[in-house]
Amino acid sequence: MEAKKLDLIKKYNVPAPRYTSYPTVPLWSDDLNERGWMSMVKKAYEDFGEEEGITLYIHLPYCESLCTYCGCNKRITKNHAVETPYITSIMNEWSAYLSVLDTKPKLAGIHLGGGTPTFFSPQSLKEMLDFILETSSVMPGAEFSFEGHPNNTTREHLQTLFDLGFRRVSYGIQDFNLDVQKAIHRIQPFERVQEATEVAREIGYDSVNFDLIYGLPHQNLETIQDTFEKVALLKPDRIAFYSYAHLPSAFPAQKSFEQYLPNEAEKRRLYESGKEILQSMGYLEIGMDHFALPKDPLNLAKENKTLHRNFMGYTTSPSKILIGLGNSSISDVYFAYAQNTKEIDLYKEQISLGHFAISKGHIMSPDDIKNRNLILQLICNQEAQWDFCYYSKLGKKNWDKLKTFKEEGLIDFDHTGIKIKNEGMPFIRNICMTFDQRMQEKENQKFGFSKAI
Repeated sequence: MEAKKLDLIKKYNVPAPRYTSYPTVPLWSDDLNERGWMSMVKKAYEDFGEEEGITLYIHLPYCESLCTYCGCNKRITKNHAVETPYITSIMNEWSAYLSVLDTKPKLAGIHLGGGTPTFFSPQSLKEMLDFILETSSVMPGAEFSFEGHPNNTTREHLQTLFDLGFRRVSYGIQDFNLDVQKAIHRIQPFERVQEATEVAREIGYDSVNFDLIYGLPHQNLETIQDTFEKVALLKPDRIAFYSYAHLPSAFPAQKSFEQYLPNEAEKRRLYESGKEILQSMGYLEIGMDHFALPKDPLNLAKENKTLHRNFMGYTTSPSKILIGLGNSSISDVYFAYAQNTKEIDLYKEQISLGHFAISKGHIMSPDDIKNRNLILQLICNQEAQWDFCYYSKLGKKNWDKLKTFKEEGLIDFDHTGIKIKNEGMPFIRNICMTFDQRMQEKENQKFGFSKAI
């Protein structure tokens, strides 16, 4: 890797948001109560719902064992008696939203995330989804997807969800090297992943996604090469190639392997090597961490500049309304954000009492909406336009940052807009921070973001 790039990596490898939202969650104003949230949901559906529908994210937090790299909200248990009361809470929470909307809502999509959604039995998932689908109207082209663990995603899981309209499955692979798998406590043989992939395609799933991570303990260029050789044998339609986020203060299990992590230059080489291999296999880079085959709808959306990004990552859905069900889940209704309480038992208690389980929220200001739109354009399209009024309000400090990025060959900009060069893509989170007014207002505070590169 050339010296200039190494110097830029060292300079910009600082904590930075991933910008699945703006403002990012730690910078929310927390100015939202339950009544206000109900009002925002109703307004958003009146403005956008009939045309665009609602996308549902359902958080299913249980896992049978702890993957030590994981930064998700989860609870480890082998007690499957937890399934029924949690599913009941999800259905009751959805009922609360139905009463707010006062109409049979249109569904643009459903995504099951976790935790491990396939911890739940096919029967439990069917009970929950039957209720949601019976009380909704599914829009043409709606996309239903779920995250599956290859070790416990059974044929019955795949068939049950397929029969309910699911057509995309995302498998958490992370890495195929046994030493890496042992270190992160995620052992899953290639043969098991192959079986889960082939069964999904046999049943009729249109899209299989693999989640892979770079920067894990014991990874090197040889292990990355071996992992992608195995990936090539299965040729998933999409690949998410994420940067490992090391935050041991928040996730203590990560301390168990931190002495085996690659340094920042080595970590970047892992990504560059993986990206090169993926491109040689025919995958196209969609944006931060995402790749897809040329005919995949995600790539077509990027070409048409209709790509969108939300808390679930990149998506083709145009819906401005994302409702999160379950503990810790986040909702985005364009005019406001809300996050449910993270603690499972408290979530269930609040739902049982007839309340929304909101623990924090944020009402969007006009400036928030402008900044969000610009950051989303950059993350989805590598370019964004602005009017002279927005440009003039950036202020000298931010102009100077943009000039530095331009001098370093990372961007071009003028009074009409900004474009991120391919050389600037590794630093896109840093570039977006230039437009993060909320963060700049609290620049003396520290937040628990992962490093940018």
